[in-house]
Amino acid sequence: DKAKADLGITQTKELSAAAGESEASAAGRLRQLVAEGYNPIIAIGFRYVPALTTVAKESPNVQFGIIDGAVEGAANVQPLVFAEEQGSFLVGAAAAYKTQACHIGFVGGVEVPLIKKFEAGYIQGAKAVAPDIKITSRYLTPAGDFTGFTDPAKGNVAAKGELDAGADVIYHAAGLSGNGVFEAINAANTADKRKWGIGVDSDQYNQPPVAASKNIILTSMLKRVDVAVYNYISAVASNNLAGLPKVFDLKADGVGYSTSGGFINDITSKLDAYKAQIVGGQITVKTTP
Repeated sequence: DKAKADLGITQTKELSAAAGESEASAAGRLRQLVAEGYNPIIAIGFRYVPALTTVAKESPNVQFGIIDGAVEGAANVQPLVFAEEQGSFLVGAAAAYKTQACHIGFVGGVEVPLIKKFEAGYIQGAKAVAPDIKITSRYLTPAGDFTGFTDPAKGNVAAKGELDAGADVIYHAAGLSGNGVFEAINAANTADKRKWGIGVDSDQYNQPPVAASKNIILTSMLKRVDVAVYNYISAVASNNLAGLPKVFDLKADGVGYSTSGGFINDITSKLDAYKAQIVGGQITVKTTP
């Protein structure tokens, strides 16, 4: 909407992927947009890499952007990637400040390098606050099995396991499976022994699908896809792709944390002090645990 208003864009189209669809289906959707004259075209998610590798080669005069991925050797494909580890550092610090048990958890959807970045930052941020904190991590599915992002029941079981082991704050990077994580935490939460969940990508406190669990959502790690998309469209319009950030990090406002619910209002100054150290280069956040 901001791009429409600021850049005078009049025609847009959004096509959605089906769960578990083939690479051929993804490629067909991209080809449809090319055939209809859309330029640039933005693909959301690293699973588009194989399809985009083919379609970008077929359509060298069309500009493509891809969130969370890159196509090697394709001059017309702009990778739009994020420093998820930096945002995760901040919510890891928040978890360490809020845990009563000095034991926190992480649930990853699929064990791939992208999700490892979330885990790595979370661990580093928590240990920056409390070096002796215990951290339990679980992944729902191995690399190649993407059902880990779409199975709330698996998320629920994983979170229950971490709660039973003593964790009282759990961060998920598990897509729709995170709904099950929140359900498990909400069921275990009591007035005297608070349990907290941490959301991912957007401000999950305000998402209707998890409204029943909103009061246990401590914060969310914000991955500002909207910022990257706007900057990319603007760069294409001004013919200045070279001016785009290489990575949408804290400095570029590409990642951050939410404060909805007011549960971390008492520690935002501490989190912002860590943010300043990361932006200033005093802290380098790891991308692998």
